[in-house]
Amino acid sequence: MASPNISFNSIPSSIRKPGKYIEFNNSLAVRTLPGNPQRLLIVAQELATAPAVANTIEQVFDAETAAARFGRGSQAHRMVAAAIAANPYLQLFVMPIADSGTGVAATATITFTGPATGAGAVTVNAAGKVLVIPVANADTATVIAAATVAAINAQTNLGFTAANAAGVVTLTQRNKGVVGNTVRIDSSSQAASVTAVATAFTGGLNDPDLTAPMAAAQLGGHEIIAVPYQASAQLTTLRTHLNFVSGPMEQRRAIGVYATTGSLSNATTLAATLNHERLTHGFLPASFTPAEEVAAAYAAVIAFEEDPARPLNTLELVGISAPVIASRLSRTEQEACLVNGVTPMEVGPGERVQIVRAITTYTLNAQAVQDISWLDLTTIRTMDYVAKSCRERIALRFPRNKLSSRTAAAVRSELLDVLIKLEELEIVELVAANAAGLIVERDSQDPNRLNAKIPCDVVNGLHVFAGRLDLLL
Repeated sequence: MASPNISFNSIPSSIRKPGKYIEFNNSLAVRTLPGNPQRLLIVAQELATAPAVANTIEQVFDAETAAARFGRGSQAHRMVAAAIAANPYLQLFVMPIADSGTGVAATATITFTGPATGAGAVTVNAAGKVLVIPVANADTATVIAAATVAAINAQTNLGFTAANAAGVVTLTQRNKGVVGNTVRIDSSSQAASVTAVATAFTGGLNDPDLTAPMAAAQLGGHEIIAVPYQASAQLTTLRTHLNFVSGPMEQRRAIGVYATTGSLSNATTLAATLNHERLTHGFLPASFTPAEEVAAAYAAVIAFEEDPARPLNTLELVGISAPVIASRLSRTEQEACLVNGVTPMEVGPGERVQIVRAITTYTLNAQAVQDISWLDLTTIRTMDYVAKSCRERIALRFPRNKLSSRTAAAVRSELLDVLIKLEELEIVELVAANAAGLIVERDSQDPNRLNAKIPCDVVNGLHVFAGRLDLLL
Protein backbone atom coordinates (compact mmCIF):
# COMPACT_ATOMS: atom_id res chain seq x y z
CA MET A 1 0.00 0.00 0.00
CA ALA A 2 1.43 3.36 -1.04
CA SER A 3 2.30 5.80 1.71
CA PRO A 4 0.66 9.22 1.73
CA ASN A 5 2.71 11.90 0.02
CA ILE A 6 4.78 14.11 2.33
CA SER A 7 4.22 17.76 1.53
CA PHE A 8 6.60 20.60 2.38
CA ASN A 9 5.82 24.24 3.00
CA SER A 10 9.30 25.69 2.54
CA ILE A 11 11.42 23.08 0.74
CA PRO A 12 10.64 23.11 -2.99
CA SER A 13 10.57 19.83 -4.88
CA SER A 14 12.61 21.33 -7.73
CA ILE A 15 15.95 21.78 -5.90
CA ARG A 16 18.97 19.98 -7.38
CA LYS A 17 21.87 21.17 -5.21
CA PRO A 18 22.97 18.33 -2.93
CA GLY A 19 22.20 18.86 0.76
CA LYS A 20 20.14 17.80 3.76
CA TYR A 21 17.22 20.15 4.15
CA ILE A 22 14.97 20.25 7.22
CA GLU A 23 11.91 22.43 7.81
CA PHE A 24 9.68 22.71 10.85
CA ASN A 25 6.01 21.80 10.86
CA ASN A 26 3.83 22.77 13.84
CA SER A 27 0.45 21.80 12.39
CA LEU A 28 0.51 18.54 14.38
CA ALA A 29 1.78 20.07 17.63
CA VAL A 30 -1.54 20.82 19.28
CA ARG A 31 -3.38 17.66 20.28
CA THR A 32 -5.63 19.11 22.97
CA LEU A 33 -8.94 20.92 22.84
CA PRO A 34 -9.00 24.72 22.68
CA GLY A 35 -9.64 26.81 25.76
CA ASN A 36 -13.08 28.28 26.32
CA PRO A 37 -12.59 31.79 27.74
CA GLN A 38 -15.82 33.76 28.06
CA ARG A 39 -15.53 37.45 27.21
CA LEU A 40 -18.41 39.62 28.38
CA LEU A 41 -19.48 42.72 26.48
CA ILE A 42 -21.74 45.19 28.29
CA VAL A 43 -23.69 47.51 26.01
CA ALA A 44 -25.15 50.32 28.10
CA GLN A 45 -25.64 54.08 28.28
CA GLU A 46 -22.97 56.50 29.43
CA LEU A 47 -23.44 60.06 30.68
CA ALA A 48 -23.44 62.93 28.21
CA THR A 49 -20.33 64.35 29.91
CA ALA A 50 -18.36 61.09 29.80
CA PRO A 51 -15.09 61.05 27.81
CA ALA A 52 -15.57 57.59 26.27
CA VAL A 53 -16.53 57.57 22.60
CA ALA A 54 -20.00 56.12 22.03
CA ASN A 55 -20.28 52.84 20.06
CA THR A 56 -16.61 52.04 20.67
CA ILE A 57 -15.54 48.96 22.62
CA GLU A 58 -13.14 49.35 25.55
CA GLN A 59 -11.72 46.73 27.90
CA VAL A 60 -12.33 47.53 31.56
CA PHE A 61 -10.69 46.02 34.62
CA ASP A 62 -12.32 47.83 37.55
CA ALA A 63 -15.39 49.87 38.47
CA GLU A 64 -13.48 53.08 39.14
CA THR A 65 -12.11 53.10 35.63
CA ALA A 66 -15.65 52.57 34.35
CA ALA A 67 -16.83 55.54 36.44
CA ALA A 68 -14.13 57.75 34.93
CA ARG A 69 -14.72 56.59 31.37
CA PHE A 70 -18.53 56.34 31.24
CA GLY A 71 -19.68 58.66 34.04
CA ARG A 72 -20.20 57.78 37.67
CA GLY A 73 -23.67 56.35 38.25
CA SER A 74 -24.29 55.73 34.56
CA GLN A 75 -25.81 52.47 33.36
CA ALA A 76 -22.44 51.40 32.00
CA HIS A 77 -20.60 52.17 35.24
CA ARG A 78 -23.14 50.42 37.47
CA MET A 79 -23.32 47.33 35.25
CA VAL A 80 -19.52 47.06 35.30
CA ALA A 81 -19.52 47.31 39.10
CA ALA A 82 -22.20 44.60 39.37
CA ALA A 83 -20.38 42.30 36.93
CA ILE A 84 -17.03 42.60 38.71
CA ALA A 85 -18.68 42.04 42.10
CA ALA A 86 -20.15 38.78 40.77
CA ASN A 87 -16.96 37.68 38.97
CA PRO A 88 -13.74 39.60 39.80
CA TYR A 89 -11.71 37.62 37.24
CA LEU A 90 -13.88 38.57 34.29
CA GLN A 91 -12.65 39.43 30.82
CA LEU A 92 -14.87 42.50 30.58
CA PHE A 93 -15.49 44.89 27.70
CA VAL A 94 -17.89 47.81 27.45
CA MET A 95 -19.52 49.54 24.53
CA PRO A 96 -20.93 52.81 25.87
CA ILE A 97 -23.87 54.29 24.00
CA ALA A 98 -25.47 57.71 24.19
CA ASP A 99 -28.93 58.50 25.51
CA SER A 100 -31.56 58.75 22.80
CA GLY A 101 -31.95 62.25 21.42
CA THR A 102 -35.65 62.00 22.26
CA GLY A 103 -35.08 60.32 25.60
CA VAL A 104 -36.72 61.51 28.81
CA ALA A 105 -35.34 60.70 32.26
CA ALA A 106 -37.59 58.89 34.73
CA THR A 107 -38.40 60.65 38.00
CA ALA A 108 -39.76 59.69 41.41
CA THR A 109 -40.66 61.63 44.55
CA ILE A 110 -40.46 61.27 48.30
CA THR A 111 -42.88 63.56 50.11
CA PHE A 112 -42.29 64.40 53.78
CA THR A 113 -44.63 65.89 56.35
CA GLY A 114 -43.70 67.42 59.71
CA PRO A 115 -42.60 68.94 61.94
CA ALA A 116 -41.27 66.11 64.07
CA THR A 117 -42.53 65.97 67.63
CA GLY A 118 -39.64 63.80 68.74
CA ALA A 119 -36.26 62.54 67.62
CA GLY A 120 -36.08 59.60 65.24
CA ALA A 121 -35.10 58.81 61.66
CA VAL A 122 -36.39 58.26 58.17
CA THR A 123 -35.23 55.33 56.06
CA VAL A 124 -34.87 55.38 52.29
CA ASN A 125 -34.14 52.28 50.22
CA ALA A 126 -32.56 53.81 47.16
CA ALA A 127 -32.09 51.10 44.51
CA GLY A 128 -30.82 48.65 47.13
CA LYS A 129 -28.80 51.19 49.12
CA VAL A 130 -30.48 51.64 52.52
CA LEU A 131 -30.01 55.15 53.89
CA VAL A 132 -30.97 56.15 57.45
CA ILE A 133 -31.39 59.92 57.90
CA PRO A 134 -31.54 61.21 61.49
CA VAL A 135 -34.48 63.46 62.45
CA ALA A 136 -34.33 65.89 65.38
CA ASN A 137 -37.26 67.13 67.39
CA ALA A 138 -39.02 70.01 65.60
CA ASP A 139 -37.38 69.31 62.23
CA THR A 140 -39.69 70.51 59.47
CA ALA A 141 -40.50 68.61 56.28
CA THR A 142 -38.15 70.89 54.36
CA VAL A 143 -35.28 70.23 56.76
CA ILE A 144 -35.83 66.48 56.62
CA ALA A 145 -36.06 66.56 52.84
CA ALA A 146 -32.83 68.56 52.59
CA ALA A 147 -31.04 66.01 54.77
CA THR A 148 -32.42 63.21 52.59
CA VAL A 149 -31.19 64.93 49.43
CA ALA A 150 -27.74 65.29 50.94
CA ALA A 151 -27.67 61.61 51.91
CA ILE A 152 -28.78 60.44 48.45
CA ASN A 153 -26.45 62.70 46.51
CA ALA A 154 -23.55 61.57 48.69
CA GLN A 155 -24.07 58.10 47.16
CA THR A 156 -22.49 59.08 43.86
CA ASN A 157 -22.66 55.55 42.43
CA LEU A 158 -26.46 55.59 42.40
CA GLY A 159 -28.19 55.89 39.04
CA PHE A 160 -30.13 59.01 40.02
CA THR A 161 -29.74 62.38 41.75
CA ALA A 162 -32.01 64.16 44.24
CA ALA A 163 -33.35 67.71 44.68
CA ASN A 164 -35.60 69.25 47.37
CA ALA A 165 -38.50 71.68 47.01
CA ALA A 166 -40.60 72.47 50.09
CA GLY A 167 -40.38 69.01 51.62
CA VAL A 168 -40.69 67.07 48.36
CA VAL A 169 -37.59 65.23 47.17
CA THR A 170 -37.49 64.65 43.43
CA LEU A 171 -35.25 61.86 42.14
CA THR A 172 -34.10 62.02 38.52
CA GLN A 173 -32.36 59.21 36.64
CA ARG A 174 -28.90 60.07 35.31
CA ASN A 175 -29.64 58.27 32.04
CA LYS A 176 -32.73 58.83 29.94
CA GLY A 177 -35.10 56.11 28.83
CA VAL A 178 -37.69 53.54 29.81
CA VAL A 179 -35.16 51.49 31.81
CA GLY A 180 -35.29 54.09 34.58
CA ASN A 181 -38.97 53.37 35.19
CA THR A 182 -38.13 49.92 36.59
CA VAL A 183 -35.91 51.15 39.44
CA ARG A 184 -37.47 50.67 42.88
CA ILE A 185 -37.52 53.27 45.66
CA ASP A 186 -39.06 53.06 49.12
CA SER A 187 -39.19 55.19 52.26
CA SER A 188 -40.49 55.01 55.81
CA SER A 189 -40.44 57.14 58.96
CA GLN A 190 -39.49 56.24 62.50
CA ALA A 191 -39.93 59.81 63.79
CA ALA A 192 -43.10 60.98 65.54
CA SER A 193 -45.43 63.14 63.40
CA VAL A 194 -43.28 62.61 60.30
CA THR A 195 -44.39 60.70 57.22
CA ALA A 196 -42.28 59.76 54.19
CA VAL A 197 -44.20 58.63 51.11
CA ALA A 198 -42.30 57.51 48.00
CA THR A 199 -43.76 57.22 44.51
CA ALA A 200 -42.44 54.91 41.83
CA PHE A 201 -40.16 56.08 39.05
CA THR A 202 -42.22 57.05 36.01
CA GLY A 203 -41.99 59.17 32.90
CA GLY A 204 -38.87 57.62 31.39
CA LEU A 205 -39.20 57.50 27.61
CA ASN A 206 -37.31 56.30 24.55
CA ASP A 207 -34.40 53.96 25.16
CA PRO A 208 -31.66 54.16 22.51
CA ASP A 209 -31.89 52.21 19.28
CA LEU A 210 -29.38 49.34 19.37
CA THR A 211 -28.99 48.99 15.61
CA ALA A 212 -25.83 51.11 15.32
CA PRO A 213 -24.16 49.73 18.49
CA MET A 214 -24.80 46.15 17.41
CA ALA A 215 -23.37 46.85 13.96
CA ALA A 216 -20.26 48.29 15.63
CA ALA A 217 -19.93 45.16 17.79
CA GLN A 218 -20.16 42.64 14.95
CA LEU A 219 -16.43 41.95 14.78
CA GLY A 220 -15.87 42.01 18.55
CA GLY A 221 -16.02 38.26 19.00
CA HIS A 222 -17.45 38.37 22.54
CA GLU A 223 -19.12 35.21 23.80
CA ILE A 224 -21.61 37.00 26.09
CA ILE A 225 -23.43 40.30 25.57
CA ALA A 226 -25.35 41.91 28.44
CA VAL A 227 -27.79 44.78 27.94
CA PRO A 228 -29.89 46.84 30.37
CA TYR A 229 -33.00 46.85 28.21
CA GLN A 230 -36.29 45.13 28.96
CA ALA A 231 -38.31 46.04 25.88
CA SER A 232 -39.00 43.88 22.87
CA ALA A 233 -37.64 46.42 20.36
CA GLN A 234 -34.10 46.57 21.77
CA LEU A 235 -33.99 42.85 22.57
CA THR A 236 -35.17 41.94 19.07
CA THR A 237 -32.27 43.97 17.68
CA LEU A 238 -29.94 42.02 19.97
CA ARG A 239 -31.52 38.76 18.76
CA THR A 240 -30.88 39.76 15.14
CA HIS A 241 -27.27 40.53 16.00
CA LEU A 242 -26.81 37.17 17.72
CA ASN A 243 -28.29 35.35 14.73
CA PHE A 244 -25.83 37.07 12.42
CA VAL A 245 -22.60 36.70 14.39
CA SER A 246 -23.42 33.15 15.51
CA GLY A 247 -24.28 31.80 12.08
CA PRO A 248 -22.14 29.31 10.15
CA MET A 249 -20.65 32.03 7.96
CA GLU A 250 -19.52 34.48 10.68
CA GLN A 251 -18.84 31.90 13.45
CA ARG A 252 -18.42 34.40 16.28
CA ARG A 253 -20.98 32.63 18.40
CA ALA A 254 -22.48 34.46 21.36
CA ILE A 255 -25.40 34.58 23.78
CA GLY A 256 -27.34 37.61 25.03
CA VAL A 257 -28.32 38.32 28.64
CA TYR A 258 -30.97 40.63 30.08
CA ALA A 259 -33.01 40.71 33.28
CA THR A 260 -36.26 42.01 34.72
CA THR A 261 -37.45 42.70 38.26
CA GLY A 262 -41.15 43.31 37.58
CA SER A 263 -44.10 40.94 37.43
CA LEU A 264 -44.03 37.30 36.39
CA SER A 265 -46.67 37.88 33.70
CA ASN A 266 -44.61 40.66 32.12
CA ALA A 267 -41.49 38.48 32.23
CA THR A 268 -43.11 35.51 30.50
CA THR A 269 -44.79 37.76 27.92
CA LEU A 270 -41.47 39.38 27.03
CA ALA A 271 -39.66 36.04 26.76
CA ALA A 272 -42.38 34.75 24.43
CA THR A 273 -41.85 37.66 22.03
CA LEU A 274 -38.18 36.68 21.72
CA ASN A 275 -38.29 32.85 21.74
CA HIS A 276 -34.62 32.38 20.97
CA GLU A 277 -31.96 29.90 22.01
CA ARG A 278 -29.27 32.56 22.32
CA LEU A 279 -31.15 34.84 24.72
CA THR A 280 -31.49 34.23 28.45
CA HIS A 281 -33.81 36.20 30.70
CA GLY A 282 -32.88 36.49 34.38
CA PHE A 283 -35.87 37.17 36.64
CA LEU A 284 -35.73 38.49 40.21
CA PRO A 285 -39.06 40.11 41.06
CA ALA A 286 -39.20 43.10 43.42
CA SER A 287 -35.44 43.36 43.94
CA PHE A 288 -34.27 46.86 44.79
CA THR A 289 -31.16 46.22 42.71
CA PRO A 290 -31.88 47.72 39.27
CA ALA A 291 -32.59 45.11 36.60
CA GLU A 292 -29.61 46.17 34.50
CA GLU A 293 -27.29 45.38 37.41
CA VAL A 294 -28.99 41.99 37.86
CA ALA A 295 -28.36 41.31 34.16
CA ALA A 296 -24.68 42.24 34.49
CA ALA A 297 -24.21 40.00 37.52
CA TYR A 298 -26.02 37.11 35.82
CA ALA A 299 -23.87 37.48 32.71
CA ALA A 300 -20.70 37.58 34.82
CA VAL A 301 -21.68 34.34 36.57
CA ILE A 302 -22.27 32.69 33.18
CA ALA A 303 -18.82 33.84 32.08
CA PHE A 304 -17.27 32.35 35.21
CA GLU A 305 -18.23 28.81 34.16
CA GLU A 306 -15.97 27.90 31.23
CA ASP A 307 -17.22 24.30 31.16
CA PRO A 308 -20.17 24.78 28.79
CA ALA A 309 -22.00 21.63 29.89
CA ARG A 310 -21.93 22.30 33.62
CA PRO A 311 -25.22 23.66 35.00
CA LEU A 312 -25.30 27.03 36.77
CA ASN A 313 -27.80 25.90 39.41
CA THR A 314 -27.28 27.53 42.86
CA LEU A 315 -24.50 29.88 41.71
CA GLU A 316 -24.73 33.18 43.58
CA LEU A 317 -25.19 36.65 42.13
CA VAL A 318 -22.93 38.43 44.59
CA GLY A 319 -24.02 41.93 45.56
CA ILE A 320 -27.60 41.63 44.32
CA SER A 321 -30.32 42.69 46.77
CA ALA A 322 -32.67 39.91 47.88
CA PRO A 323 -36.39 40.71 47.59
CA VAL A 324 -38.54 40.71 50.72
CA ILE A 325 -39.99 37.30 51.57
CA ALA A 326 -43.48 38.14 50.36
CA SER A 327 -42.16 38.96 46.87
CA ARG A 328 -39.99 35.90 46.35
CA LEU A 329 -40.94 33.32 43.75
CA SER A 330 -42.89 30.34 45.01
CA ARG A 331 -42.11 26.88 43.69
CA THR A 332 -45.15 27.06 41.41
CA GLU A 333 -44.01 30.42 40.06
CA GLN A 334 -40.52 29.06 39.44
CA GLU A 335 -42.03 26.19 37.45
CA ALA A 336 -44.03 28.75 35.44
CA CYS A 337 -40.80 30.59 34.66
CA LEU A 338 -39.05 27.42 33.52
CA VAL A 339 -41.92 26.48 31.21
CA ASN A 340 -42.07 29.94 29.67
CA GLY A 341 -38.44 30.69 28.84
CA VAL A 342 -37.53 32.68 31.97
CA THR A 343 -34.60 31.92 34.29
CA PRO A 344 -35.83 32.29 37.89
CA MET A 345 -33.64 33.55 40.71
CA GLU A 346 -34.25 32.52 44.30
CA VAL A 347 -32.91 33.50 47.70
CA GLY A 348 -30.77 30.83 49.30
CA PRO A 349 -29.19 30.52 52.73
CA GLY A 350 -27.68 33.73 54.04
CA GLU A 351 -30.05 35.84 51.93
CA ARG A 352 -27.96 35.14 48.85
CA VAL A 353 -29.56 35.52 45.42
CA GLN A 354 -28.81 32.49 43.28
CA ILE A 355 -29.75 30.91 39.95
CA VAL A 356 -32.43 28.21 40.00
CA ARG A 357 -31.79 26.87 36.48
CA ALA A 358 -30.34 28.83 33.58
CA ILE A 359 -32.53 28.43 30.50
CA THR A 360 -33.06 30.24 27.22
CA THR A 361 -36.16 32.05 25.98
CA TYR A 362 -36.67 29.35 23.33
CA THR A 363 -39.87 27.37 23.99
CA LEU A 364 -41.58 26.88 20.59
CA ASN A 365 -40.33 25.66 17.22
CA ALA A 366 -41.24 27.24 13.89
CA GLN A 367 -44.55 25.36 13.88
CA ALA A 368 -45.42 26.79 17.32
CA VAL A 369 -45.01 23.35 18.91
CA GLN A 370 -43.46 23.03 22.37
CA ASP A 371 -39.78 22.17 21.90
CA ILE A 372 -37.21 21.49 24.65
CA SER A 373 -34.22 21.09 22.32
CA TRP A 374 -32.75 24.47 23.34
CA LEU A 375 -34.25 24.59 26.85
CA ASP A 376 -31.06 24.73 28.89
CA LEU A 377 -28.46 27.42 28.34
CA THR A 378 -25.81 24.72 28.61
CA THR A 379 -27.01 23.14 25.36
CA ILE A 380 -26.27 26.08 23.07
CA ARG A 381 -23.04 26.83 24.94
CA THR A 382 -21.96 23.20 24.51
CA MET A 383 -22.78 23.20 20.80
CA ASP A 384 -20.79 26.41 20.39
CA TYR A 385 -17.78 24.85 22.07
CA VAL A 386 -18.00 21.66 20.02
CA ALA A 387 -18.18 23.74 16.84
CA LYS A 388 -15.15 25.76 17.98
CA SER A 389 -13.19 22.59 18.80
CA CYS A 390 -13.90 20.96 15.43
CA ARG A 391 -13.25 24.10 13.45
CA GLU A 392 -9.94 24.88 15.15
CA ARG A 393 -8.67 21.30 14.78
CA ILE A 394 -9.36 21.30 11.05
CA ALA A 395 -7.73 24.72 10.72
CA LEU A 396 -4.62 23.45 12.53
CA ARG A 397 -4.27 20.18 10.66
CA PHE A 398 -5.30 21.21 7.16
CA PRO A 399 -4.27 24.85 6.68
CA ARG A 400 -3.38 24.48 2.97
CA ASN A 401 -3.90 20.88 2.07
CA LYS A 402 -4.84 19.35 -1.24
CA LEU A 403 -8.16 17.53 -1.55
CA SER A 404 -7.57 13.97 -2.73
CA SER A 405 -9.21 10.62 -2.16
CA ARG A 406 -7.27 10.33 1.10
CA THR A 407 -8.35 13.68 2.58
CA ALA A 408 -11.85 12.79 3.73
CA ALA A 409 -10.58 9.89 5.85
CA ALA A 410 -7.87 12.07 7.39
CA VAL A 411 -10.40 14.77 8.27
CA ARG A 412 -12.79 12.22 9.74
CA SER A 413 -9.99 10.83 11.90
CA GLU A 414 -9.28 14.29 13.32
CA LEU A 415 -12.95 14.98 14.00
CA LEU A 416 -13.32 11.65 15.76
CA ASP A 417 -10.31 12.46 17.92
CA VAL A 418 -11.90 15.79 18.88
CA LEU A 419 -15.14 14.05 19.86
CA ILE A 420 -13.27 11.48 21.95
CA LYS A 421 -11.45 14.23 23.83
CA LEU A 422 -14.74 16.06 24.35
CA GLU A 423 -16.20 12.85 25.76
CA GLU A 424 -13.30 12.59 28.21
CA LEU A 425 -14.27 16.04 29.53
CA GLU A 426 -17.96 15.05 29.68
CA ILE A 427 -18.90 17.66 27.10
CA VAL A 428 -20.42 15.03 24.77
CA GLU A 429 -21.13 11.34 25.27
CA LEU A 430 -21.66 8.03 23.44
CA VAL A 431 -19.06 8.88 20.79
CA ALA A 432 -18.33 5.24 19.92
CA ALA A 433 -22.03 4.43 19.64
CA ASN A 434 -22.53 7.37 17.28
CA ALA A 435 -19.28 6.98 15.34
CA ALA A 436 -21.00 5.44 12.32
CA GLY A 437 -22.90 8.68 11.93
CA LEU A 438 -19.68 10.70 11.57
CA ILE A 439 -19.50 11.13 7.81
CA VAL A 440 -17.00 13.16 5.80
CA GLU A 441 -17.46 13.18 2.05
CA ARG A 442 -16.64 15.20 -1.03
CA ASP A 443 -19.27 17.60 -2.25
CA SER A 444 -21.09 16.49 -5.39
CA GLN A 445 -21.09 19.99 -6.92
CA ASP A 446 -17.94 21.71 -5.66
CA PRO A 447 -14.73 19.72 -6.35
CA ASN A 448 -12.85 21.78 -3.75
CA ARG A 449 -15.19 21.16 -0.83
CA LEU A 450 -15.60 18.52 1.89
CA ASN A 451 -18.87 18.10 3.80
CA ALA A 452 -19.16 16.57 7.25
CA LYS A 453 -22.02 15.32 9.41
CA ILE A 454 -20.93 15.29 13.04
CA PRO A 455 -23.16 13.58 15.64
CA CYS A 456 -23.14 15.57 18.86
CA ASP A 457 -24.81 13.93 21.86
CA VAL A 458 -24.36 16.70 24.41
CA VAL A 459 -24.04 15.89 28.09
CA ASN A 460 -27.14 17.07 29.95
CA GLY A 461 -27.32 18.62 33.38
CA LEU A 462 -28.58 16.70 36.39
CA HIS A 463 -31.50 18.94 37.29
CA VAL A 464 -34.07 16.52 38.71
CA PHE A 465 -33.75 13.45 40.92
CA ALA A 466 -36.91 11.52 41.77
CA GLY A 467 -37.05 8.73 44.29
CA ARG A 468 -39.75 6.57 45.80
CA LEU A 469 -39.70 5.32 49.36
CA ASP A 470 -41.44 1.97 49.75
CA LEU A 471 -42.70 1.45 53.26
CA LEU A 472 -42.09 -2.11 54.49
CA LEU A 473 -43.68 -3.32 57.73
